[in-house]
Amino acid sequence: MRAAEPSDLLTDSIRASGLKVTVPRLAVLRALDQAPHSTAERLFTAVRAELPGTSLQAVYGVLAAFTGAGIARKIEPAGSPALFERRVGDNHHHIVCTRCSAVHDVDCAVGEAPCLRPADASGFAVHTAEVTYWGLCPGCQAAMASSSSPLSALIPPTNKGAR
Repeated sequence: MRAAEPSDLLTDSIRASGLKVTVPRLAVLRALDQAPHSTAERLFTAVRAELPGTSLQAVYGVLAAFTGAGIARKIEPAGSPALFERRVGDNHHHIVCTRCSAVHDVDCAVGEAPCLRPADASGFAVHTAEVTYWGLCPGCQAAMASSSSPLSALIPPTNKGAR
């Protein structure tokens, strides 16, 4: 997890991507810096505390601009709302807990991006590989071990999208 950056570094990050620096963009980037793998709704909640007049649509617009400019990455684990993070440019992967939906970064298993090469790319020039590992996080493993019904730990709860 990345430590929170001072506002001047956040401002520089936005400018360097070619985007105009605005108060909502700074607020979204600050929230994303503090809570990687967040849904737009979670970021909206954080931004709204700082900027009460902000709308969910505005946060989605900022996230679209950030992903388009390459300063944020959108990931979409199966069965989950889209998640956003600031770690970009290294084609890392993710591991997701099937019980609590916790998400963590996993560095590429081998070599440089795309880390995986298809047997037949059908003429595509592959630049990214996206791998999602699924399993039980340490906390859920402990809960399963102490639970009277071990099978209940394997059943994913309703995904609320907050990571």
